[in-house]
Amino acid sequence: MKYLHYTALICLGLSLGACKEDFLQRDPGVAITQDDVFADPVLATRFADNTYNYLIDDFGRLSVLQAYKGTTGQFTDEAIFAEPNTGHGVLTMNQGKFLDGSSTDVVSVYTRMYQGIRNANVMLANVDKVKWTEAQNGPLIKAQQLFLRAFFYFELIKRFGGVILLDKPLAQTDNFDLPRNTYDETLAFILKDLDAAEAILSSESWGTFYTPATDWGTGNGGRATVGAVKALRARLLLMDASPLNNPTNNAAKWQKAADAAKSIMDMGRYSLHGQYGTILNQASSPEYIMIKVRGPRSGNGSFLGDFIIPPSFGGAQGQLNPTQNHVDLYEMANGKPITDPTSGYKPQDPYTGRDPRFYANVIYNDQTWQNRKVAMWVNNATSPVTFGVDYQPASNSYTRTRYYVKKLWPESVRGGTGGASAILNFVFFRYGEVLLNYAEALNEAQGPVADVYAAVNQIRKRAGMPDLPVGLTKDQMRARIHNERAVELAFEEFRWWDILRWKKGVEIIPKTITGMDVERLTATTFKYTVIPMPGTYQRVFEDHMHRYPIPRNEIFKSNGILKQNPGW
Repeated sequence: MKYLHYTALICLGLSLGACKEDFLQRDPGVAITQDDVFADPVLATRFADNTYNYLIDDFGRLSVLQAYKGTTGQFTDEAIFAEPNTGHGVLTMNQGKFLDGSSTDVVSVYTRMYQGIRNANVMLANVDKVKWTEAQNGPLIKAQQLFLRAFFYFELIKRFGGVILLDKPLAQTDNFDLPRNTYDETLAFILKDLDAAEAILSSESWGTFYTPATDWGTGNGGRATVGAVKALRARLLLMDASPLNNPTNNAAKWQKAADAAKSIMDMGRYSLHGQYGTILNQASSPEYIMIKVRGPRSGNGSFLGDFIIPPSFGGAQGQLNPTQNHVDLYEMANGKPITDPTSGYKPQDPYTGRDPRFYANVIYNDQTWQNRKVAMWVNNATSPVTFGVDYQPASNSYTRTRYYVKKLWPESVRGGTGGASAILNFVFFRYGEVLLNYAEALNEAQGPVADVYAAVNQIRKRAGMPDLPVGLTKDQMRARIHNERAVELAFEEFRWWDILRWKKGVEIIPKTITGMDVERLTATTFKYTVIPMPGTYQRVFEDHMHRYPIPRNEIFKSNGILKQNPGW
């Protein structure tokens, strides 16, 4: 008999409703048998809810020293520059360290996703045995487990390609040395789970439990819905149509991805939030399709205090530093890239007249933030040289690039104790992504037709940007959509995966990583110079790195059955 310890049956709190008192009063040291769990619909529901805990559900998790559910030591993209106390900026596959360490994005995610898959499989194997009451609903629990299993496999397929497929929990006597399934088999498995989940969730018969028209009630916003199923399918099919998985550029794959995104648009359920700068800070929004619902966050420790907020604002380290490479992606407010000589961009006035999303996403020198001017300058005219309060090279905890992330730092939140708290949601799916997914897929399938323009221009209009210029070619539209994704979805854990699925790693990732040197000339004037970052912050990337390696430990213990990805 397998035993399930109480501590593993974790409630999901705000996102999944409150735990029942009688359940919480159990002795934490008491072992609960699997038979006990599935003989009690309340315990079975809690077991099912625990599957949600294996989702990846916070920001900055690919960055150096940001510990999140066992994952550290990784890097996100050219949009984020992790500033560790050790001063070494990139500890990833491009530095030859991708195969080692239990806390890398390779090993930790591989392990965690299969833990989630097992939890879902155990629930699915027992869901029809539970004597459900009116307060618990077996079919809806089954739908959620199917969705979550699909989500876990999506996280695996986007990293590794084809992986081992399990549709039931393995027993201790089963053979664990299993071969990988193909990419196409893994894709089909995920799509089958999504179809099955949607069929259940689309039913109109759930009454007080759930309705497709209104989804779940208050306090359950993090659960699977028809919209979430469709959004995951659209993201999956966009990945499948992209160059990494579609080397022949099969237009039918792109059209299928466009149709999947369009099906969400046609629901009429979702629309863009009115203000781009507060999209992550809402208790609810018509743009949210699925979010991680959590209470307000403070600047006292954890993600904001330890990772985002620098010491000069009362935080610990301020490790998340956008690079100049990221800043250069923002167009001028007139819609022209800064490389266009007619754009009006001025290198000595680099932060004036930019895309409004720049001001929502990035903190820069001399910006007013929390009622004071941000000071990231050096004054070389003094003896000894003096530095602005927000740029202190004598300390390891300072911005290396002269930028901090504003998007993930609500202005009301100050570092340390006693400060205000604010909502900072992790968004699994939002409508803005759906529009961009649709535009990208439709452009590849049909070219820059009117619907492509309409989808992108919705995003730009919300941001306060002019429409895209008419008459773009397919290639030009592709470039604009790629850039639009980098700006609109900045710091929301998209850019790295976009680069990989586009097979643009060799082109983008090894570009020289730059920051901004800011020299103070007078009390109100500065000299700005774009500078390359030290060699420890530069990156190497080879073509085989577009897919992650299977963890070496998994290869070694498989008796030669589990095969490694090419190049590793």
